[in-house]
Amino acid sequence: MRTWFVLTWRRGGVAALLLAVLLLAAPAAAMAEEMIVSGAASLTNAFGELKSLFEKKNPGLVVHTNYAASNPLLKQMQEGAPVDVFASADQETMDKAVASGVVDPATRRDFVRNELVLIVPAGSKKLGSMEDLKGCKRIAVGNPDSVPAGRYARQALTHAGLWDAVQPALIMGNSVRQVLDYVARGEVDAGFVYATDARQMAQKVDVALVAQGHTPVLYPVAVATTGKNPARGRDFVEFLFSEEGAAVLARYGFSRP
Repeated sequence: MRTWFVLTWRRGGVAALLLAVLLLAAPAAAMAEEMIVSGAASLTNAFGELKSLFEKKNPGLVVHTNYAASNPLLKQMQEGAPVDVFASADQETMDKAVASGVVDPATRRDFVRNELVLIVPAGSKKLGSMEDLKGCKRIAVGNPDSVPAGRYARQALTHAGLWDAVQPALIMGNSVRQVLDYVARGEVDAGFVYATDARQMAQKVDVALVAQGHTPVLYPVAVATTGKNPARGRDFVEFLFSEEGAAVLARYGFSRP
């Protein structure tokens, strides 16, 4: 490497200078401590801010974040993805994570609560009740097979006696954020998302009602066993419960469990 550096310097000072910078930066990059946090899609904005704050509190630490529907995140860990913290949007997915040994059950804790809401494109005809969904041509929900919000929506629709009736109108999304986008762009008449997601698109969607008849939307978090930095994983989980962490989550509309 040093020989190449000398030859490059003789041929072109700019190229040599660039290489010198890279060589100097390499040791610092190699020394950087890293961790990976996988979180449900609805946590994207809140965890983005929490990640930055956590990094500031821990100089030299780089926090990589990964967001998707809870089930795909679980599958990634089951297939060997290195993850230090896993935050799910439902208990069922975390139960599976515990059963498959990809999280430490002793570290599992519920850290926030959310609400499932029915939204419509901003300025469109309001829906006064769940029964009004019978008049909708396109209703977006997360796929219940992989998206917790979709499972909550199925429970709410079943409770209202509408699950079978609205089947022809259902448009399945691969995450709650995709459902949010469908409604925000006016591609569907209505959709089920979390209240925190609706807040992110308050100018483009209106909340028609808060869904009832489903299990409580409680988010569990746990230190994963597939990662390389469980110590930092435990620190991050504790940070979520700190006064500062709780304040950030509250700002994004999450409430205490």
